Amino acid sequence: MSDVRHVLVLPDRDAAREAAEKLADAFALPEEPRLVRDALAGEDDAEDAQWLVVLEDPAGTLDRAALDAVAAELDGWLE
Repeated sequence: MSDVRHVLVLPDRDAAREAAEKLADAFALPEEPRLVRDALAGEDDAEDAQWLVVLEDPAGTLDRAALDAVAAELDGWLE
Protein backbone atom coordinates (compact mmCIF):
# COMPACT_ATOMS: atom_id res chain seq x y z
CA MET A 1 0.00 0.00 0.00
CA SER A 2 1.32 3.45 -0.87
CA ASP A 3 0.19 6.82 0.40
CA VAL A 4 -1.50 8.95 -2.23
CA ARG A 5 -2.37 12.63 -2.01
CA HIS A 6 -4.80 14.29 -4.40
CA VAL A 7 -4.81 18.06 -4.91
CA LEU A 8 -7.71 19.95 -6.46
CA VAL A 9 -6.94 23.51 -7.56
CA LEU A 10 -9.87 25.90 -7.26
CA PRO A 11 -10.25 29.58 -8.16
CA ASP A 12 -11.37 30.85 -4.74
CA ARG A 13 -12.12 29.94 -1.12
CA ASP A 14 -15.86 29.46 -1.69
CA ALA A 15 -15.25 26.97 -4.50
CA ALA A 16 -12.70 25.12 -2.35
CA ARG A 17 -15.15 24.88 0.56
CA GLU A 18 -17.89 23.63 -1.75
CA ALA A 19 -15.56 21.03 -3.27
CA ALA A 20 -14.47 19.83 0.19
CA GLU A 21 -18.11 19.42 1.24
CA LYS A 22 -19.01 17.54 -1.95
CA LEU A 23 -16.02 15.22 -1.58
CA ALA A 24 -16.73 14.53 2.09
CA ASP A 25 -20.33 13.63 1.18
CA ALA A 26 -19.39 11.49 -1.84
CA PHE A 27 -16.46 9.51 -0.44
CA ALA A 28 -15.59 7.75 2.80
CA LEU A 29 -12.50 9.86 3.45
CA PRO A 30 -10.03 8.86 6.17
CA GLU A 31 -9.83 12.53 7.21
CA GLU A 32 -11.39 15.86 6.31
CA PRO A 33 -10.03 17.53 3.16
CA ARG A 34 -7.57 20.36 3.93
CA LEU A 35 -8.00 23.79 2.37
CA VAL A 36 -4.79 25.61 1.55
CA ARG A 37 -4.38 29.10 0.08
CA ASP A 38 -1.86 29.08 -2.75
CA ALA A 39 -0.73 32.63 -3.57
CA LEU A 40 0.55 33.08 -7.08
CA ALA A 41 4.24 33.92 -7.32
CA GLY A 42 4.90 37.57 -6.56
CA GLU A 43 1.30 38.33 -5.63
CA ASP A 44 0.30 39.52 -2.16
CA ASP A 45 -3.33 40.25 -2.93
CA ALA A 46 -5.78 37.59 -1.68
CA GLU A 47 -7.74 38.04 -4.91
CA ASP A 48 -4.78 36.57 -6.78
CA ALA A 49 -4.75 33.35 -4.80
CA GLN A 50 -5.87 29.91 -5.84
CA TRP A 51 -7.17 27.51 -3.24
CA LEU A 52 -6.14 23.89 -2.94
CA VAL A 53 -8.22 21.06 -1.57
CA VAL A 54 -5.84 18.35 -0.36
CA LEU A 55 -7.14 14.81 0.09
CA GLU A 56 -5.18 12.02 1.69
CA ASP A 57 -5.87 8.65 0.07
CA PRO A 58 -3.71 6.11 1.94
CA ALA A 59 -5.26 3.14 0.18
CA GLY A 60 -5.15 4.80 -3.26
CA THR A 61 -8.81 4.00 -3.86
CA LEU A 62 -10.36 7.38 -4.70
CA ASP A 63 -11.61 7.67 -8.28
CA ARG A 64 -9.48 10.31 -10.02
CA ALA A 65 -12.13 10.86 -12.70
CA ALA A 66 -14.73 11.65 -10.01
CA LEU A 67 -12.33 14.00 -8.25
CA ASP A 68 -11.57 15.75 -11.54
CA ALA A 69 -15.30 16.07 -12.27
CA VAL A 70 -15.91 17.82 -8.92
CA ALA A 71 -13.02 20.20 -9.58
CA ALA A 72 -14.17 20.93 -13.15
CA GLU A 73 -17.72 21.61 -11.97
CA LEU A 74 -16.28 24.44 -9.83
CA ASP A 75 -13.93 25.83 -12.53
CA GLY A 76 -10.89 24.02 -11.16
CA TRP A 77 -8.79 21.00 -11.96
CA LEU A 78 -7.13 17.98 -10.39
CA GLU A 79 -3.34 18.07 -10.14
